[in-house]
Amino acid sequence: MPLKDILAALVVIVVWGANFVVIKVGVDEIPPMLLGALRFLFVAFPAVFFVPRPAVRWRYVAGYGATICLGQFVFLFLAIYLGMPAGLASLVLQAQAFFTVAIAALVLREAVRPHHVLGIGLAAAGLALLDLGASGETAVPLVGFLLTLAAAFSWASGNVVLKCAGQVRMLSMVVWGALLPPIPFLLLSFVFEGPDRIVDSLVHVSWRAVGAVAYLSGIATLIGYVLWGRLLARHPVARIAPLSLLIPVVGLLCADWFLGERLGPLQWVGGLVVLIGLAVNLFGGRWAAKVRQILRPS
Repeated sequence: MPLKDILAALVVIVVWGANFVVIKVGVDEIPPMLLGALRFLFVAFPAVFFVPRPAVRWRYVAGYGATICLGQFVFLFLAIYLGMPAGLASLVLQAQAFFTVAIAALVLREAVRPHHVLGIGLAAAGLALLDLGASGETAVPLVGFLLTLAAAFSWASGNVVLKCAGQVRMLSMVVWGALLPPIPFLLLSFVFEGPDRIVDSLVHVSWRAVGAVAYLSGIATLIGYVLWGRLLARHPVARIAPLSLLIPVVGLLCADWFLGERLGPLQWVGGLVVLIGLAVNLFGGRWAAKVRQILRPS
């Protein structure tokens, strides 16, 4: 892989890993549903006037916007707002890999291999250890945990939508898919957060809030997805996809450094088990093939 692509991959890993700390800062400054509306408003505008519409059916654009943009971040923002630690959210959200396998099996009739089942089992055990080892600031509220899993399910559903859509220019999909979420986010904010809180948040907006919105919309969404899409276009998926395993590592470290989220020993073990489960899900088939080749009599 050329040096510039290695650097691009590192940028994406750091940007997406730190994203969870920025979300925590954002929901501390702005109500979560309003934050979601602002994020995708600035993803879509003014970019939609300059980025061509994705060359796929509208239902796929709407499906992407409803799952990866709206559903994922309604649940994730609310989870972190209700006390889900940012670092652990970055790890639990990776359950999307297993949900993707399950949804693809049900919807697309894709085969579920033994290494998928083993990876899911390991990840489930790791998530259980994360909860058992929680205490103090790293306590995992049940509602936050479940909402983060719902966010992972929404992300996975969007992965299947993208698979059904076929070859698509990711920048176009991100920008045009972002047209859908602002209005539902604003309606949710109006109903649950109230017009007075919306007005107060906008009138008395802080520089921390402005920075959070700018990061979430411009850096994490537009720059992150553009770089990731280019990497996937230039290199085999099998070479790029494993890099996503480093995102929760960066997320946990950033939450430790900037938010003081100190994990207990059992939680670190749980996090390691989840990452092993993700690795088995990604590489298990390849590892099994190599083992069979080694054991095959010559």
